[in-house]
Amino acid sequence: MCGIVGYIGHREAYPIIIKGLKRLEYRGYDSAGLILYDGNDLKLSKTKGKVSDLEEISKEITTNGTIGMGHTRWATHGVPNDVNSHPHLSNSGNLAIIHNGIIENYEPLKKELIKRGYIFHSDTDTEVLVNLIEEVQKKEKLKLGKAVQVALNQVVGAYAICVFDKQNPDEIVVARLGSPLAIGVGENEYFIASDASPFIEYTSNAIYLEDEEMAIVRMHKPLKIRKIKDDSLVDPYIQELQMNLEQIEKGGYDHFMLKEIYEQPNVIKDTYRGRLHANKGLIQMAGIEDNLEKFLNADRILIVACGTSWHAGLVAEYIIEEFARIPVEVEYASEFRYRNPIINKNDVVIAISQSGETADTLAAIKLSKEKGAFVFGVCNVVGSSISRETHAGAYTHAGPEIGVASTKAFTTQITVLTMIALRLAKAKGTLSNSDFHRYLQELELIPEKVAEALTTNDKAKEIAAKFKDAPNCLYLGRGYNFPVALEGALKLKEISYIHAEGYPAAEMKHGPIALIDEHMPVVVIAPKQGHYDKVVSNIQEIKSRSGKIIAVVTKGDTQVRELADYVIEIPNTSDALSPLLTTIPLQLLSYHIAVMRGCNVDQPRNLAKSVTVE
Repeated sequence: MCGIVGYIGHREAYPIIIKGLKRLEYRGYDSAGLILYDGNDLKLSKTKGKVSDLEEISKEITTNGTIGMGHTRWATHGVPNDVNSHPHLSNSGNLAIIHNGIIENYEPLKKELIKRGYIFHSDTDTEVLVNLIEEVQKKEKLKLGKAVQVALNQVVGAYAICVFDKQNPDEIVVARLGSPLAIGVGENEYFIASDASPFIEYTSNAIYLEDEEMAIVRMHKPLKIRKIKDDSLVDPYIQELQMNLEQIEKGGYDHFMLKEIYEQPNVIKDTYRGRLHANKGLIQMAGIEDNLEKFLNADRILIVACGTSWHAGLVAEYIIEEFARIPVEVEYASEFRYRNPIINKNDVVIAISQSGETADTLAAIKLSKEKGAFVFGVCNVVGSSISRETHAGAYTHAGPEIGVASTKAFTTQITVLTMIALRLAKAKGTLSNSDFHRYLQELELIPEKVAEALTTNDKAKEIAAKFKDAPNCLYLGRGYNFPVALEGALKLKEISYIHAEGYPAAEMKHGPIALIDEHMPVVVIAPKQGHYDKVVSNIQEIKSRSGKIIAVVTKGDTQVRELADYVIEIPNTSDALSPLLTTIPLQLLSYHIAVMRGCNVDQPRNLAKSVTVE
């Protein structure tokens, strides 16, 4: 979950690295560091804290050097402190490394290196790796690239690394397994990063390393990519980036999260643009059309995901089963991969991930493919690992999501999954023509209804002021909106650090009702469609126990309004599409509570955006 930036070229490296680290800080912000080569020696600066702290202490080491590497850390081995921060140097001081991932067998390697006289200054697995590379280099008298390759064949785990040798200062060696790494290709210069955001203003050409590939990035020489295991050459595939600088800036908003909440009307439209043709009664998705028979002949659909994407998968379970009448199971990817699951050749596996780099979801994909299942990816990042590992898929086209707490990822994932359900229902004949057309027309209207739901911002802010100091919060929903309750609770937990639970409303009586008193805020999702009468009964049960009720209701509702302490109205839509609207006020509520509590909304403690370690 760390951020990696590297540069080799004709520009001054320091400002490129600092700016790049700021753009990657959503990946890790426990500590930060950088290293520059000034033509004679290495200049190292690193610190616990954020990139701004690094920038403050590194002013003295700024050089005109044109080679450098930087890192933002999300701690795995060793607490966040100055010593454990990256980069790490080898014992000789010649080699420097930055690393994202986990070296699982670092302890036996460390013990062996200690026997050989190596001294360790940090608690990290990364320092073990850089000294292992040095030991291989010295013992076998190898150049850096070959030493890295030999060393990586001895390690177990996941990594994206950049290694620099001051004795051969015109190259950086990079490699990946399980953690993303992109190489930006410019004019007589190269950029290295965890994703393309640090170099988008310098070049639109990028190479994404595949698993178990390494590259030697050199000045004035062609880029060479090799397989780590067998040393075979790989032809570099240069992709044209599909993002721009404006997309990764705040655009006048106080936080990326707020910007991304307000982008939802446009990005939902971008998600169905060219796919949804309501006037023609058509849904056209290449990944579905090319593999329609696999979906139609599937015994079941397995959805694997983590976090917010898992909640989107739960919504999809309701929608796909309702519309297309295909059995659906939704699994946490982190559990699925370890429980010896039953996967058959007639299963379709849908893997959902915003970043396309989620380690557990990638592992679930590989397991599913080994068992012969057809795997379909739903992700946001073009060129990501999931987009390459799956048999087919669909991009959400949400644009870069920088805020750690997902917002627009959730709604665009639901949009894609709804279109898949509708297309399958049309092919199977499980929806009448009139219902199919009605849903297409309603989906086409969702962006303007989301825009209307965003006008509840002031109301959400008013309610936030009342409950910002609450120690606990309960979220209740039924049917399609039970997953929205889970997502609402997750958002509050992530960014405000208030304990919150999402529950099916009917399950409240089986335990959580014991928690309800006059101090407990209870958020109830109660649109007019679906199980409205049942939810009203649940609200009455809360009311009779003095719970404070915050209700999300359909515009014009009167029954719940009489019972609830606070009401947030959303536009009317069908039950199946209501999660796209009910989630909006919950996002705003969480955002305002977090801001009022003085929390760092975009960078919540202990969290990172792209979870590339288990």
